[in-house]
Amino acid sequence: MMRYKDRPENYKEMRLSPYKKEFQYSYVLGLFPVIELIDNLPEAIFRIVTSSKLSDSGRAVLAEKAKEAGIAISTDDRTIERLSPKENTFAVGVFRKFEGNIDPAKDHVVLVDPADKGNLGNIVRTSVAFNFSQIVMIGRSADFFDPHTVRASMGAVFHVSPLFFRSFDEYAAAAGSRTYYPFMLKGSPMESERPDISAPCSLIFGNESSGLDDSFLNVGKPLRITHGSGVDSLNLTVAAGIGMHWFSHAKNIF
Repeated sequence: MMRYKDRPENYKEMRLSPYKKEFQYSYVLGLFPVIELIDNLPEAIFRIVTSSKLSDSGRAVLAEKAKEAGIAISTDDRTIERLSPKENTFAVGVFRKFEGNIDPAKDHVVLVDPADKGNLGNIVRTSVAFNFSQIVMIGRSADFFDPHTVRASMGAVFHVSPLFFRSFDEYAAAAGSRTYYPFMLKGSPMESERPDISAPCSLIFGNESSGLDDSFLNVGKPLRITHGSGVDSLNLTVAAGIGMHWFSHAKNIF
């Protein structure tokens, strides 16, 4: 069950301004991600705005879904232009920010200080592909609700429960009994370890530039993704994808 930020008091008439992190709401840009929002979190929406350039077929699909969800649609080119820097944005969904409740029985993807919004969105999309629904962000995380993050996820942010903690210790105190797998260069080769599929697990990934600090060598079972010597490390999104693929196939999810 999600917890939502309050709607602004004048949300039906308010002038929509370019996104700021302090807003209690955010925007999803593009027809397909707006449809993902309607299909998955209709209760979070308080406005949908379309461009006059939206195709008749796209408008028909959006109108049908919005009608079923009881959501009003308006057409306003100036608002679209104000909110999106891209010329090919034909629909915008305005939604309340939300946060999930931690489920100690589920597997988690844990991101420590992820800095890049595009990386964050791509990791969320990959998490959905590999059936991870609880995404934990620790510390100075990139903004989960920034429209750039939402767009990079292709609407996958509306399929997961985001969870926010100030520190790993705070998270661990709430996460329940589980096996932790920090992915770091000083860990054991990943292929030497078969994940514990009998207990909930957390796959932990660090910041794009610094990774996880050495304190995580004392957390669970640190793992290293082995690769050739031509590079010193992998991009965060690639590493997270490899880790999730390894884990999901060990659990015979597919």
